[in-house]
Order: sequence, then C-alpha cells, then structure tokens
Amino acid sequence: MTDLARTDDLFFSRTGMDRDRVDRLVGDALDGADDGELFLEYRQSESLAFDDGRLKAASFDTTQGFGLRAVAGETTGYAHASELSEAAVARAAETVKSVRRGHGGTMAAAAAGTNQELYADTNPLGEVDFADKVNLLQEIDTYARARDPRISQVSASLSGEWQAVQIIRANGERAADIRPLVRINVSMVVTDGDRMETGSHGTGSRTGYHTYMEPGSWKAQVDEALRQALVNLDSIPAPAGEMPVILGPGWPGILLHEAIGHGLEGDFNRKKTSVFSGLLGERIASPGVTVIDDGTIHDRRGSLTIDDEGTPSQRTVLIEDGKLVGYMQDRMNARLMGMAATGNGRRESFAHAPIPRMTNTYMLNGEHERDEILASVKKGLYAVNFGGGQVDITSGKFVFTASEAYMIENGKIGAPVKGATLIGNGADVLTRVKMIGNDMALDPGVGTCGKDGQGVPVGVGQPTLLIDQLTVGGTAA
Repeated sequence: MTDLARTDDLFFSRTGMDRDRVDRLVGDALDGADDGELFLEYRQSESLAFDDGRLKAASFDTTQGFGLRAVAGETTGYAHASELSEAAVARAAETVKSVRRGHGGTMAAAAAGTNQELYADTNPLGEVDFADKVNLLQEIDTYARARDPRISQVSASLSGEWQAVQIIRANGERAADIRPLVRINVSMVVTDGDRMETGSHGTGSRTGYHTYMEPGSWKAQVDEALRQALVNLDSIPAPAGEMPVILGPGWPGILLHEAIGHGLEGDFNRKKTSVFSGLLGERIASPGVTVIDDGTIHDRRGSLTIDDEGTPSQRTVLIEDGKLVGYMQDRMNARLMGMAATGNGRRESFAHAPIPRMTNTYMLNGEHERDEILASVKKGLYAVNFGGGQVDITSGKFVFTASEAYMIENGKIGAPVKGATLIGNGADVLTRVKMIGNDMALDPGVGTCGKDGQGVPVGVGQPTLLIDQLTVGGTAA
C-alpha cells in the first residue's frame, strides 16, 4: 500500500472526512494566495526510562491534527486544530482567508513528485512487546553495573515514534510520508573517592527497534558511555587562551550545524539578519571546505522523503571549496528570493508553520590522516565530543562546551581536560580551517535542533579538522 493510500485511511476513512469536500475547502481558502497547503498529521510516540535499577517512567501518546496555511506576499495566515473534521477545516479556512485581502496572487506550482524511499514505513511501536522493551533496559542496567565497580548510577531510555503526514494543495495535488524514528540512550555516574563524573551515549535512526535490541548494539552504547565517564574521571582543568584546536569526526559537526548551518537558512538571509547575507559566490571558508545538507541519506535521523511542504528532500551544496553557493530554502523564502525550494521546509508538528531547517548537515572529506593532523600541532586542544552551546545568528558568535577534550602535546594526545569551552565566530572559524581529515563520520543519530520554539530531528557530521587559532575558555588556575 502506498503512503498516500495508508494516510488516506488515517485521515479520511477513519475520521469520516470526505476528501473531495476537503479539497474544495482548501481550494477556496487558498484562492488568490501565492502559496499554502493543508498539513495533516497523525503521530504515535512512546518513551521508557529506567533508572536506579527499575522502570521509572513509561508513556504512550497519540496526537493528530491539521494546520492550514495561506501565504500572500510575505504574510502568512495559519490556523491549526487537533480535531480532524470538515467543520474544523472550514473554520480554519475562514481564518486564513484574511491574508488574501487586497492580494490577487497566482498559486505557486507544487513540487515535482518523488519515488525515493529513504526508510521503511513499519511502525516501530508495534513491532516489539512492551515487556521486551523493559527487559532490554533491565539488561542494559545489569550489564553496565557489572562493567566497573566505580559505576554508582545507570540510566537508560528507549523512545520511538511513528508519524504519518499528508499535504494537500489548492488544486488537490497531494503528497504523503510515513516516518519511523527510534532512539536509545545510556548515561551513568562513576565515583572514585570524592570525585564524581558522568558519561553518556546513544544512537538512533528512522528504523525499528530490532537493530538496537541486538546485544552488540546496546552493549556498544554502554561501553562508550563508560569510556567517556572514566576519561572525565581522569581529567584535569582545561587551559584558557588562544590555541590551535582539532575537532574530532562525527558529533563535533554540531558546531558546524549551529555556528554556520543556521546562518545559511533562507529566512535569515532573506531578512539579511545572517552574517552570510549577500555573500553568494564569495569565499567564506578555507579552500577545500565543502559543506552539504542532505536529507536523502537512507534511515538517517535527519532524513525526509519529502519535507513538510511536500517538496522532495535533496542534497544541497552550501559551501563548495570554500565558496558560498547555496542556501537551505522552504517554499516561501525561496519564492521571495527568486530561488528554488530545496526540501528544507520543516515543522515540529501540525501546530507549527514550516520554516527553513537543516536535515543532515556535514562537511566532506579532505586528504589528511588524523595522526598527520595531530602531529602538526605542538600544543593545543583536541575536542572529541560536545555538550551544549549558544549561537547568535546575526553576529555569528558562538560558545560551545566540550564534554570530552584532551591536551595536545608535541603532536600527541595528552591528558583529558574538563571545563573547556570554544569561543569564536561562525563566519571566521571556517576561514581558519588549515587541515581537513579523510575520516568523515556522521553522528550516532541523536540530534534535535531548536529554532523559533520548534524542535526537529537532525543529523550532523564532519571529518577531523584543524582550526589554527580559536579561543578556549578553561578552568585552570
């Protein structure tokens, strides 16, 4: 059964709505608008949390609803409801019509359809019994506590969701997608004398639970969380000052996502509030730096067959060999900037209007081996994992906390350090990239991006990078 047929069952057969009448309501609401759509959503989600040797929390939730949007020029009318009925759609239609007053636009054409299948449409919430999920968390707890006597606390969680969406345009054109998403996470506390440290690790993807219920998978999460905790147990206070910084592959791409990626989203550039506004075709990074946003990678957390406006996701080159060549666009900002939509119109749920968002954003490989990059640094910092951070889109300034980092001494990895923060400017940091590794990796599949109060799943990645000078905030006296 196609995604359209399956979502028809959810949104029309199950609710009693008549599709032809809904099509007419949408067409009437959007008549004279430049763009818009009816976004229908049905979502099931669950989460289980295991802590202190027992199941602490378990939840299961079903949500459904619609969002109706009309766009005229730069003005958007948006109405949403959790009631799936023709009467509710009709009320929403009367609301969004107000943006058309004094406007006689021609409705923008729909995106071309797609046959790509990036993930299975199986509902992960129904494929494994609840008891088996609890048993998995119990096994994780037991295995973790047996790994090291210094482990004083273990927490494990499992979460999954199944989202079905259908987008209907004014002329009755439709697109649909069914999206699974799962995640497993392990965190622990280790204690040695008066010192207490933590470590955590997780993984996830747009697949089912079965992959993560294999012992080889969940034990790897436990082992990595323990490794990080023990590294932190041996850490010394981080130094402070200007120094060369090497970023490890994979998850450190979160700095790329936050410090540079948001600044390349269409809305910030249309409004000229991004530090990268007006720089298309200009060099903004060192030669060799190529950055991609790709929503078409199979099973990845940030991937989408279609975005939340019905545009097929794609591989968008943002920076090519150091030059800015593209932005991530939703339909409205692309139209207003005279560009093509790139499949980056995303929303957290039916209660939110779509905005330009990243999918899987990463830097391509260079030519250097990691050890070669390390050997080039006499004294500096090697940052492997990151925690939280803050970015100002207008200025590009950022502050990131390294959750795992090491000193570099005479080209070798030295002592682990705690409390290191990286301080810089997104527009400046890419011009300071001096060596790019050949070990590009994507993150393990746990990223969530926040923007304008909306959170969506994303992916990041990069190879090992040498930044010749970056300000490090430390805690060493």
